[in-house]
Amino acid sequence: MGRAVGVMTATVGMLSFPFPMALARLDSGEIRESKMLVQKLRLQYGWSQQQLAELSGLSVRTIQRIERGMPASTETLKSLASIFEIDFNQLSSEQPDMNSNDTARGLKHSPEEMLAFAHVRKLKAFYKQLMTYVVVIGAMVIANMFYMPHAWAGWKYLPNWWVAWPALIWGFSLLVWASALFDVLPFLGPDWEKRQVEKRLGRPL
Repeated sequence: MGRAVGVMTATVGMLSFPFPMALARLDSGEIRESKMLVQKLRLQYGWSQQQLAELSGLSVRTIQRIERGMPASTETLKSLASIFEIDFNQLSSEQPDMNSNDTARGLKHSPEEMLAFAHVRKLKAFYKQLMTYVVVIGAMVIANMFYMPHAWAGWKYLPNWWVAWPALIWGFSLLVWASALFDVLPFLGPDWEKRQVEKRLGRPL
């Protein structure tokens, strides 16, 4: 009896196997097309993945997954379609008109204004973190002067500036944050990404 059930299960599995595979092949073309279109539109607007995520209210990881060809929910695609000023169906079916204003954006502010607001929010967060760094490290320097200012090195006492370690580690993270925030390192940004795609295609996007 158990063997018969096993044979029947295997038979059903073999019969049903091509069906999901066919669906996967059917959907893969749409997913791939949606992926290419989202990435192309983003580059044509000159936005980074971070900027597109801020405008659409999505996470950066969601944008990355879509551009890698992974499926997205209907609400996610609608959010992207609204930002790109295209119809929802155009996102996976046909090329949109980049100069079209027929579809309402549904946004209170323009993308430039929203990016400016987002940048100011980042600046505010950075300066808050910088002020916290100055206050905390300053307090730790004072504590270092009174608590274990010297350490025994085996033959004599040497200055023990243990506060240097948290100051350096925390300061390095702030330096990396500042370099990205103030575009100190412009390479690998959206402009560079767009140039590389156009170079590969041999034509402008």
